[in-house]
Amino acid sequence: MKLKLVGVVAALVVAVGIALAGWFVGSSLVESRQPLRTVTVKGLSERPVRADLGFWPIRFVATGASLEEARAGLADSESAVRAFLADRAFSDEEIQVQTVLVEDRAAGYNAGSTPDAFRFVLTEEMLVTTNKVEELAEASRMVADLLRQGVVFSSDAYNAGASFVFTGVNDYKADMLTEATQRARETAAQFAEESNAVVGDIQTANQGVFEILPAVEIPNDRPEKQIDKKLRVVTTITYFLSD
Repeated sequence: MKLKLVGVVAALVVAVGIALAGWFVGSSLVESRQPLRTVTVKGLSERPVRADLGFWPIRFVATGASLEEARAGLADSESAVRAFLADRAFSDEEIQVQTVLVEDRAAGYNAGSTPDAFRFVLTEEMLVTTNKVEELAEASRMVADLLRQGVVFSSDAYNAGASFVFTGVNDYKADMLTEATQRARETAAQFAEESNAVVGDIQTANQGVFEILPAVEIPNDRPEKQIDKKLRVVTTITYFLSD
């Protein structure tokens, strides 16, 4: 009799244990199947900045019936360009000769149609590199002064003008990333409030790429021609949400 009672009790204990184990497993499965609640938002930060480095390629040509004549004309044009830049406080260190190209049109495909006076064509390109961006912009707008002195510009270089870049991104990175992150969290908090949730920790974050844009975005315009710029970064952050 006692043996039967002990067996019944043991069976009950085993049954209860199996039932409890099944409940815990089932409960864990239910909890594990609850989807993670997250929200992905973007944060924007912008700063107006001014270019701190300028480049101006100056390309001019000279022609002549002989190489010596063309070379003399090119030397006169170079002297005029250097004097023009010196009058505007640009130093020799800021001016470099990039290339000098020589073309003998008598050796070309249409040699027979080339007038003797324009047989040799010499093209020189000078590059002004400076942090005096305002002075450079002003100088590049006054090329008519060089034209009056007989300097003949290459057609592509005449319309090129000066270009300007901003190099001080690192000075703004920390503050702008902090601001962008704060704005992202504010957006997440607004979403959470509307969803009756609370913003939690960051799941993933992408700080984005810093862009240097023109201060005024003009269709079909060349943005590098503007001195004033706009520095922008957009962060993308995913937050956990909780009830």
